Amino acid sequence: MDDVKIGEILLPGDEETQAKREQKVRARFWPTLKKAVRHVPFSRDVVAAYYCALDPRTPKRARGLLLAALAYFVMPFDVVPDVFAFVGFTDDIAVLAAALRIIQGHITDQHYDAADKALADHPDVAAEPRPQ
Repeated sequence: MDDVKIGEILLPGDEETQAKREQKVRARFWPTLKKAVRHVPFSRDVVAAYYCALDPRTPKRARGLLLAALAYFVMPFDVVPDVFAFVGFTDDIAVLAAALRIIQGHITDQHYDAADKALADHPDVAAEPRPQ
């Protein structure tokens, strides 16, 4: 997956686009993560990004970028179909990693605390050890 394609996917979009993406992400995030958790080496960061994207205090551009990446992650059809196990999630991982790198300063300790709590409450999606 090349940088141009990732750049196109990560366009923040206008408020209407962001609202549509947020609705999709809210509806599909946890089931998708449950399927992908063994293939996403940074699931805690992805869950923290989810909470950052839903946080109204997150700047609009960072929120839009995260919603774009998370919407791509939860969509059943993408560049490499997710039914191909690990290979199917490589494009999702690349998009998520790029988004996380771009907005890393916007994910706060509160987002990570929410991620840790959510992963503790959903042990079926916890793939990596969480700090105690």
